[in-house]
Order: sequence, then C-alpha cells, then structure tokens
Amino acid sequence: MGLADDAKNKAEELKGRGKEAAGSATDNQDLKAEGQGDQASANVKQKVTDAADAVKDKTNAVKDKLTGH
Repeated sequence: MGLADDAKNKAEELKGRGKEAAGSATDNQDLKAEGQGDQASANVKQKVTDAADAVKDKTNAVKDKLTGH
C-alpha cells in the first residue's frame, strides 16, 4: 500500500475531527456524527493498509528465504 494511502487516511481522519469539532461547537449532532463516521472509516482503512503491508512484508521475507537473498 504505502505512504500515499497513509496520507489519505490521515487526511480523512483529520477532516472527520474537524467536522466533529464543528458539530460540537455549533450543537449540530448530524455534523458531529458525520465527523465521527469519517474518523471510523479512516481508521478501518488504515488497519486494512497496515494488514496488507504486513502480508506483503511476510511474503517478501519468504520469497527472499526461498531464493537465498
């Protein structure tokens, strides 16, 4: 996955935090909930990215072991 995905996920999380803060400040529960949803979505995407990176690293380690590198 990589750095670009990490940056996108972090941007989405920060956008969600902003929405949640704005919703709290203006007593807009819909905006607050939307911000919380954005944050949850970003966190799930980040976990998927992390898992994919871990699988890729393990695959590369096995490949290196089998090829003698």
